[in-house]
Amino acid sequence: MAVQMSNHGKSSVEAATQAPLGGYSHVTPLLAQRLIAVPFLVLGAWCLFFPGMVERLGFRPEYLHASTSTAILIGCFGSQAILSGLFAFFSRFTRTTFLVYGIALLPFFWFNYWFVFVVPVFNEWMLIDFAANFAMLALCVIGYRASPRAATA
Repeated sequence: MAVQMSNHGKSSVEAATQAPLGGYSHVTPLLAQRLIAVPFLVLGAWCLFFPGMVERLGFRPEYLHASTSTAILIGCFGSQAILSGLFAFFSRFTRTTFLVYGIALLPFFWFNYWFVFVVPVFNEWMLIDFAANFAMLALCVIGYRASPRAATA
């Protein structure tokens, strides 16, 4: 593989990994995708193993049912989140995967806003979900920038 030197004395490989603010990014695409998996695995396990706690902490009292049905639904939600986390952890994301994943996260920000502030079903604990979504979106940007461009025919 030939490495071209730029006019600043940096190889094309070094230039490609340089962070936007002039520093170097140590987050590889593989690390970014594995970090994306963490919120799914952690929050999903919380929903699966402690659905009653999740419901009591996350919902406003007027929307709290605390029933067997809601525990089952929250547990199912958690198991699907864990499944998503496992796919994110063990797959290999491409540049396009990071892009599409980041775009797919955008409706979740609307969901968080709507059901905390407009129709307040959830309380401030929902900020955990917002923070996780924001972190995953940032990791999508980092992974996208760090991924190699697809070869053109």
